[in-house]
Amino acid sequence: MTQDRVTDRITALRARMAEEKVDAYLVPTDDFHASEYVGDYFKCRKYITGFSGSAGTAVITKDMAGLWTDGRYFIQAALQLEGSGVTLYKMGEPGVPTVHEFLEQKLGKGECLGYDGRTVSTKEAEQLASLLGKRNVSIKGTLDLIGDIWSDRPALSCEPVMELDVKWAGESRASKISRIRRIVQELGADLFVLTSLDDIAWLLNIRGGDIHCCPVVLSYLVMTGEEILLFANEKAFPCEVEKALAADGVTIYPYDDIYQYISELSADKKVLLCRAKVNSRMTASIPEGVTVLDRENPTQIPKAVKNQTEIENERIAHIKDGVALTKFIYWLKTNVGKIPMTELSAEEKLYSLRAEQENFMGNSFDSIISYGPHAAMNHYSATEESDVPVKAEGFLLADTGGHYLEGTTDTTRTIVMGPTTDEQKKYFTAVLRGALNLAAAKFPYGVCGLNLDVLARGPLWELAGDFKHGTGHGVGYFLNVHEGPNSFNWKNSPARKADTVFEEGMITSDEPGYYVEGEYGIRHENLIVCVKDQETDFGQFMRFEPLTMVPFDLDAIVPEQMTERERGLLNSYHAEVYQKISPYLNEEETAWLRDATKAI
Repeated sequence: MTQDRVTDRITALRARMAEEKVDAYLVPTDDFHASEYVGDYFKCRKYITGFSGSAGTAVITKDMAGLWTDGRYFIQAALQLEGSGVTLYKMGEPGVPTVHEFLEQKLGKGECLGYDGRTVSTKEAEQLASLLGKRNVSIKGTLDLIGDIWSDRPALSCEPVMELDVKWAGESRASKISRIRRIVQELGADLFVLTSLDDIAWLLNIRGGDIHCCPVVLSYLVMTGEEILLFANEKAFPCEVEKALAADGVTIYPYDDIYQYISELSADKKVLLCRAKVNSRMTASIPEGVTVLDRENPTQIPKAVKNQTEIENERIAHIKDGVALTKFIYWLKTNVGKIPMTELSAEEKLYSLRAEQENFMGNSFDSIISYGPHAAMNHYSATEESDVPVKAEGFLLADTGGHYLEGTTDTTRTIVMGPTTDEQKKYFTAVLRGALNLAAAKFPYGVCGLNLDVLARGPLWELAGDFKHGTGHGVGYFLNVHEGPNSFNWKNSPARKADTVFEEGMITSDEPGYYVEGEYGIRHENLIVCVKDQETDFGQFMRFEPLTMVPFDLDAIVPEQMTERERGLLNSYHAEVYQKISPYLNEEETAWLRDATKAI
């Protein structure tokens, strides 16, 4: 996108702001469902700033435009905002105000903040009202000003809905509904309002395609004691799916009718919802007198704790994915410097290898195939404009994943394409040590990611190094690749909760990294599943088992930098990779994998 177009759009927005007497306009990344990734219809922040990352918030005033984003995107945002007149605010950096602090400082008595309440959570809207109310700043939360100026805005997605058979889901829709309804009733609620798309898809055993790489269905759900009301585009539901839903008490209503339904609730009702997830326009529609019970979605933990069917299916998915990735790494290392190769052509090759696997349903996120300095941008995705040749030197970082009917994968490997420096090898080994140590953790039940994160960061901290992203996130089952609440992070905050206790069946990524701007990036990532270990006088102990089955590149490992235990962990993992992946390779690939997984 040209910077002139961004400037023209901001000018048009300011004209609408003047008409509405709005002094600052807030543009979050969110859709109407607080989704991490959003469909094209909802990409207002990208439209008004030109920044394409998956996280960020824009604020436009009469005399400035700002974009707030986190450490994953500092480099990318700086490049994309250059010359646009939009100022980059690096979240979490010293001296950088938060969005709310900026608004508090910028807006004064009699001024007005505007936003589209469908894209701002109830919790944030309440925080803004409390903060700005002290300064007599008014708020207009019903303004879709970006929509007013976006003449060629894409339509709302309406991709076909599929039913996920119980042989994949491991539990019927009726059973899940009964489980959640029982929790709702125990909490004393008459109805439960659920707006997060992955929770709805999990509960109803349906999958769709309304968000790129996220198999979800644009919808809202209301659960009462007798029925399920699903507010969605009926055209997306094949007759057989609609009939199956109806048989389990699910009735489909028009997508936008949710607000009317909520506004007509009787005052004696008690409504269960999560203010951090439900948008502020919806809660503003609730009549006075209705009791609101603010709780985390009761679907969240049941969704995060995979059942035995899901776990066994995930093991199958990861063998399939491991075959594709192992073939890909072999192809890279044996062809670099011999055939033309770029980031995009490598991405296409990997997709073709995944597509050969049975029940492959597409990528679980946009592939991050980043060579050389591009790998320092830890959420970089190649475009035709940014694509570069891959040479027989340095590192190529491949952070990719796939959806299968058997589950979702997310794997990162930093691959040695040719000569590397001693410094690169030192940090490559340190990052790998951290990944191995975290995966090998044994801990008493009750421990959370806040406690364990040091295991992954410790080897880097010893070198006075670190990385500016979380160490791990939960992963959905043929659902969103990023799923809460389980995570690894030493920083605990409302946005990055790391205090969830690890339960048996939770699947989490283990992905420390190290990045040098303008030079290189390193990340190693496996998915691990939490399982029970032994029980002692000190209680039940837990541990992790690896799901990902892909070799780490021995060509940049410094064995002397590793402890004997760490070398043993790597050798044991590589022996399992060879055992599980080699039966699916040809003779040349098998010989290569044997050498690539040899003991060190």
